[in-house]
Parts: sequence; C-alpha cells; structure tokens
Amino acid sequence: MVKPVLRWTFIAVLVLTLLSVLALWSWGRFAASAQGEPSSALPAAPAVTRLDRLVAPMLAQHAPEASGAALVHDGVQAFVARARSARAAERSLDVQYYIWRHDMTGKLLEHELMAAAERGVRVRLLIDDMNVGGLDDALRAMDSHPNVEVRLFNPARNRSSTVMRAVEMGLRFIGFNRRMHNKAWIADNRVALVGGRNVGDEYFDASADTNFQDADLLLLGAAVGETSGHFDRFWNSAAVVPLGALHTAPPRWSLDDFSQYRQQWLADAAASPWIKALAGRDDLDEKLRGDDLPIHWSPSIHVVSDPPEKASAVRARRDPAGWLLYDVMTLLFSARQESWVISPYFVPGDGGALMLSGQARRGVQVRVLTNSLVANDVPLVHAGYRGYRETLLRHGVQLYELRPGEAKTDRELLGSSGASLHTKAFVVDGQRGFVGSFNFDPRSAQLNTEMGVVFDHPGLAAEVKQLFDQGARPAAAWKVQWDDSQGALRWTGAEGERVWHHEPESSAGLRLLVWALSFLPLESQL
Repeated sequence: MVKPVLRWTFIAVLVLTLLSVLALWSWGRFAASAQGEPSSALPAAPAVTRLDRLVAPMLAQHAPEASGAALVHDGVQAFVARARSARAAERSLDVQYYIWRHDMTGKLLEHELMAAAERGVRVRLLIDDMNVGGLDDALRAMDSHPNVEVRLFNPARNRSSTVMRAVEMGLRFIGFNRRMHNKAWIADNRVALVGGRNVGDEYFDASADTNFQDADLLLLGAAVGETSGHFDRFWNSAAVVPLGALHTAPPRWSLDDFSQYRQQWLADAAASPWIKALAGRDDLDEKLRGDDLPIHWSPSIHVVSDPPEKASAVRARRDPAGWLLYDVMTLLFSARQESWVISPYFVPGDGGALMLSGQARRGVQVRVLTNSLVANDVPLVHAGYRGYRETLLRHGVQLYELRPGEAKTDRELLGSSGASLHTKAFVVDGQRGFVGSFNFDPRSAQLNTEMGVVFDHPGLAAEVKQLFDQGARPAAAWKVQWDDSQGALRWTGAEGERVWHHEPESSAGLRLLVWALSFLPLESQL
C-alpha cells in the first residue's frame, strides 16, 4: 500500500515540477516578445515648466551635486504633495508603486494623472502586478490615452479568470514570488517623492479602518535625477510588460466613459478634507519655500535602489553586492553611539539579531520600533518576529511595539482612530539615516526590490528621530522587557497602566494562531 502512494506522490511532484518549468519558460518567452519600446526620463530645463522656474533658483544657491530633502509624514500632506506636483507638471510624470488602490485617494490621483496627460504631459505609470486585481479596467482606460503608458512589473498573463490567475501564480511561484516594492513619484524630473507609502486610503489617513503611519522624503536637486535613473532602469527591464500586451480585447471603458467616472469621483469626494486641501490657491510654491516643509540640503543625500534583476528567479544571485541591503547594512554597521530602527515588519533573522545584539553589547544604544501583534496587519510576520525578542532584549536591545489605537498628536485623525506602523527608517549616531521601502526582514533583503534615500545630515536625522520618539512614547507604544526572575516577556506602557504578561490587547485565539504559525518553515518568505 505504501509503495503505490509513494509512486503516485513522486509522479505528482514530477508533473508539477515539469509544469512549473514549462510555465516559467513560457512566461519568459512571452515577456521577451512583449517588451515595450525603451524610453528615458525627459530632461529638466532651466525655465521651461513651472517646476523648472520654481526649483531652479533654489538649486542655484547650492552646489550642483547637492540635493534637498523634506520629510513628509502627515498623510494629508503626502496626498497633497503628489496631487499638487501633478497639477504643476508640464513635461512628465513618472510614477512607480507596489500597491495602487482603486479607492477614494487612488481614484483622485488617477484623475490628476489623466488631467496632466490631457494638458500634454507624458505620463509613465509602473505598478507591481501583485495587487492590481480589479484595477485593469481603469488602467486600460488610462493607457488608451496617447500621452499615458501603463506597464506592470512581473505580471500574470491571465487577466480574466481569478482561478486561472491563481494557477499561473502557483506554477511559477519561484518567479512570481519576487516583487517590485519600490515607491516613487517624479514630476517634470524636478520634484520627487520617495519613501514607504503606496497609493491608497490607508496611506493618506483616509481609511475607515486602520491607517498607516508612514514617511516619504520630498526631493529636489541631484537626488531627483538619481530617482529618474532608477525608474528608467525598471521601466525598461525584462520583468516589465506593457499593459496593452496582456489584453487582446478592446478596453471596457472608453476615454469618454473614464472622464465621466472621474467627474463622479470628484463629486463624491467634494466634501472630503483631501479635496478641500487642494481647493483654491495652489500653494506648492509656498510649501517648498516656507517653513511648513523645511528642506535640508546636502551633497550626501542619495537615492538607492535594488536592480530590477534582483527579482529574477534565475539571475537574482549573480550580483548581490549591488543590492540595497548592503547600503542599509553598511549604514547600521557604522553605528558608534546609537542606532534607531523603525520597521513595521521586523524579522531580523539570525544575522540581523547577531548584529544588533553585538552593537548593544559594545555600548551602542540600539532601539527598535515595530508593530505590536494587534497593530500588525500580517500576523505571519509577527510569528517570525516573536522568536527573536528574548535574544535581543537579553543583550540590551530596546524594543517598542506600536499600539493599534494610537492617535496623532498634531491633529485629529481624519479616518480611523486605529493605527499601524508602515514607516521604514533608520538613524545612526544622530547624523546618518535611511527612509524608504526597505523592511528589516528577509523579504526585503532577498526577494523584493526596494528603494529609498540614504543621507548624512544632522537636521534630517533629527526629524526622523522625532518620528521614532513620537511612535515610541508610552501613550503610543508598549515597551517590551525581559523579566529575568520569571524568564518571560513583559509589556509596559505609561506609568500606572497594567503590566501585560502576554501580547497586549490580543485574544487567546490570535495568540494561539501566531504561536502555531511560528513553527512553519516560512521565515525566508517573510
């Protein structure tokens, strides 16, 4: 009885392996034949567009290699910066995201891109295909405009059937599992936004459920050209396919249909704070020149990115020295006094835990802010993280876990009162730092492509440290501690609050689920 079972199991595995190899080969041939025409960022000019005229006087005050960077952490401000720069653009908009939701803020930004295209602006929109489900109709309508081109990173060929899409994903899992996690918004090759935010209500404080605390850097100067260079490299890469190559039938929505939908979206959102923030006088000039968005200038501000080849199942291991991981680790290894880490998905692995623990033992103040179990939107990631807490704490690393209901201090939350950490940032010795898409976990290190800004500037470092301080204060986060007398973890908050002896505010069922998940051999995928 056993031998027939083994035989049929072997046959099934062999068939699945052959089908997987065939699926990978077939997709590779398709992608090679479907490559779009190469294109590059349109060069900036001294005084051609409004953004040229706005930025050029600022650049004239600094060395050619200098870059300006302003920290954008408020959700509404982040939305306004994107929409205002789109409205100001007269030459080009290059936009690259891991997630683009077709919700209120996503629709409003789709409208801004289309309005720019109708003014003659060239729009290139690059989205990772993992989260594009249900968005094809809108994207195809946008793509049908002569000034807009939409491309997808590592897309599924099947666009009509959820079942067949799932089968395709399963058969070429080795390749499909590698995603483009980059986020960039570039207007006229003059202004760029790079950071951790995707496009969707939860990233702009507009969700009725949980909203993400996140951060971008608004960039001027040399760093914008670096951002455009990284965008071009992805746009023209072998992993990117034009949306039009994935469809044979005409678009479901015509441009006229889409224009009507856009007007309805504007009407539906007319009373929202996000529309009101855009109404009236265009204040982009004021924001860039005023104190509302302080800009830090330095020649030591640079945009870094993984190469698109990192996402290749075959070529990914050829040149790991060029990966963003090495920029991040070089930064963290340089710490002499303090190392502050903000990572919503924190799974350090044995190597990361050894590095952080070693620094703490040498006297470096190592502080980590991450999500608590009830604030984490991916319980599986928490399952990977939980096993490292004891080691880190026993060696002197300080851990803080964000509460789910933390309210912002500067203004009342416009959407949900719930909060989840999504900022990815590091600060070393109060001087050097990183803000971007890179999580301190194996997926960011080995599987996804990532992007961000490295800097060496005390003023900018101080602003990022303020994000940590705000998130780690007792009203906002629990401090995790190791109780030697009991050999167990403890969670403490503000003075007088209860001390938790298990994951705070979590149900027994959720804790049991995460405990069970922690035994699965999936850490490399987290």
